[in-house]
Amino acid sequence: MVATADSSAPDRPPSISDTADSADLARFGYQPVLHRKLGRYASFAAGFSFVSILTTIFQFFGFGFSFGGAAFFWTWPVVFAGQFLVALNFAELAARYPISGCIYQWSRRLAGELVGWFAGWMMIIAQIVTAAAAAIALQVVLPTIWSGFQLIGSNSDLTSRSGATNAVLLGSILLVITTVINVIGIDWMARINSLGVTIEIVGVCAVIAVFFTHADRGPGVVLHTAGAAPGPYWAAFLVSGLMAAYVMVGFDSAGELSEETRNPRQVAPRTILTALTVSGLGGGLILLGALMAAPSLTDGSLSSGGLAYVIEAKLDSPAGKVVLACVACAITVCTLAIQTAGSRLMFSMARDRRLPFAKQLAAVHPRFGTPVWPSVTIGVLGIALLVLNLGNAAIFATLASVCIVMLYLAYLLVTVPLLLRRIKGWPADAANTETGAPLFALGRYGIPINALAVVWGIAMAINLAWPRAAVYTPTGGGWWLLWAAPLFVLATVLVGVVVHRLVTPGRAPAAELAIQPA
Repeated sequence: MVATADSSAPDRPPSISDTADSADLARFGYQPVLHRKLGRYASFAAGFSFVSILTTIFQFFGFGFSFGGAAFFWTWPVVFAGQFLVALNFAELAARYPISGCIYQWSRRLAGELVGWFAGWMMIIAQIVTAAAAAIALQVVLPTIWSGFQLIGSNSDLTSRSGATNAVLLGSILLVITTVINVIGIDWMARINSLGVTIEIVGVCAVIAVFFTHADRGPGVVLHTAGAAPGPYWAAFLVSGLMAAYVMVGFDSAGELSEETRNPRQVAPRTILTALTVSGLGGGLILLGALMAAPSLTDGSLSSGGLAYVIEAKLDSPAGKVVLACVACAITVCTLAIQTAGSRLMFSMARDRRLPFAKQLAAVHPRFGTPVWPSVTIGVLGIALLVLNLGNAAIFATLASVCIVMLYLAYLLVTVPLLLRRIKGWPADAANTETGAPLFALGRYGIPINALAVVWGIAMAINLAWPRAAVYTPTGGGWWLLWAAPLFVLATVLVGVVVHRLVTPGRAPAAELAIQPA
């Protein structure tokens, strides 16, 4: 059964703030069964570690440069501006609906159960694949730090058989560790995640400092298009922008953990915006510094080696390994944050009996105060996806790219209904008993900001999913790989239709399940 607040009492006595937060949650028909232990920094860390600029820029810098040349830098502020529009809308919703599983909860309150369910379904699929994609990045870093991490074979290249097999092993070990951390309590997750984020921020600052103090050229390098992919530059620029699109997602994680955050109506909106802003600033400086410090822009090393090539060229071996160790920490907490956010979304949907095995997935451990089975499910499915890399690394790379399309579509299933509701009078038409007093509101700017966020989301989803051979079949492959994104979305929707029909008959109201005694 689902644990009640009494059977999962936190280790410390509840404060006045916690009591008020619990009463606030009860307005939505839910009992406070999760431990409310996250403060401002821990909430910020959840969003920042999901974005994880060290992890994702380290992975995709070479991709962006290989298509757009040094001028691909300008895709970063463009994508940041578009995603900030989305984040502003999310911040307003986080202030009004401080509930776990925010993408699902926001969407269903704006557009009804069906739209909300598919928003949650797409987000769950995307988060499982994203967790696996983040975990496999350890293979890019650990064997470079110490050859002993190459446990299988000698070739550490991710596209080689021994490298891919070793990547599965390292990624699986990481997912086991993050699953255990997620199970034993939000306080442990918060401590480890906050420590990891602190290390990542220090690492980001160190990398920026090294790049700018060892620059071989000036900032005017970002105006150069030499080395861009053949054809019209606008086309190459659009492809290179996928790097930034891959990076700047997941800032909504602070909303996913609302039921474990103290004073979430005030904290979550700020940390959503802060996580994206800090990531945008830090990532932009890393990109600029790397382009200024790279030994060469024309010999192909920057495309193939990415940030690792610049770091190894500018730092002696011990210092370079310390920076790479910071990257490894970033990968670890990134995987942890993705899995945590996914487990809370799965818990939130199961609590409303919107998933198979809802009773088990909605159960909260009486001692740890965590939804155990969602964490285990994401860990197991993530490891299963990693095994795909054994047979064909290109398939996994394609799947990892496609999952970002799913994230953007899930975001659209929030921003589009929100825009329609705004046009009809939201938030003035929302009941005060449901929303409470807003602590963050866009006011008269809501409709234009929301409309721009929708246009941006549609444009990026199309750009990400467009069947480009250079993105989806760079080394050749069947038509199904080329059309992987639309086919994957179609398959997700079709499977979702089946699952939705299975869980809809006889479903109890959300509040009935939420207050069910242990």
